[in-house]
Amino acid sequence: MAHFEQPDFINDDPISLCHAFTDRRDQEVIGLYAATLAWGSRAIMLAKLEDLCTRMQFRPWSFVAGFNPLRDGVQLSTFVHRTFQPEDCIEFTHNLSLLINQFGSVENIFGGQPSDPDTGKAIERFSARMMTVRPDTLPRLQKHLARPSRKSACKRLSLYLRWMVRSGPVDLGLWHSISPRQLVLPLDIHSGRQARPLGLLNRKTNDWKAALELTEACRKLDRNDPARYDFALFGLGAYGNPFTDS
Repeated sequence: MAHFEQPDFINDDPISLCHAFTDRRDQEVIGLYAATLAWGSRAIMLAKLEDLCTRMQFRPWSFVAGFNPLRDGVQLSTFVHRTFQPEDCIEFTHNLSLLINQFGSVENIFGGQPSDPDTGKAIERFSARMMTVRPDTLPRLQKHLARPSRKSACKRLSLYLRWMVRSGPVDLGLWHSISPRQLVLPLDIHSGRQARPLGLLNRKTNDWKAALELTEACRKLDRNDPARYDFALFGLGAYGNPFTDS
């Protein structure tokens, strides 16, 4: 893990957007967008995130907290990243704005509890609140808000929580309502392909049950910080085993 969990990892990763800001409120807001859009070509994704920051005048917290769709929606009216269309961006920002003003921070919207065995309830809570804060929220926003109850692996929201909760040279460690021991590993097709041959995952479907199975296997290796193994699984998939000769 230490081989991959290095500051150099930041440069080509979407978490680099968080590190570009010094205000923790900016970091948690832009981090949520970065994780939500974390798919596809990394170069294109990072360019899109830079474009989004420009549209927000490099003040993501202020832009979102003060967002008025009639006044500010035009700034997002042409933003597209794959299936994240302008109407999704406006809906996401409008609802997030209302919740930030209601709860005070993105951390409080998730509302993590020390008694929770993992982050499933926090993710469920966040996605539900994003969909219900306005009665006229477009149903299409749901596809960008994963929930364990819908059998999603919730990879992007689990990734976001790793960024916010863990400390280290890569992750930010901004939040304290959720502890590293509660984190669930971000599971997708790539990490699943690495985990199964290693005997860390038997379930064939990449869903929430599989994410919990993988996390429990990693918890046996480090009960207080299972998500640290995400770096190794990602690194093996992206770069191969650095300790074997080619």
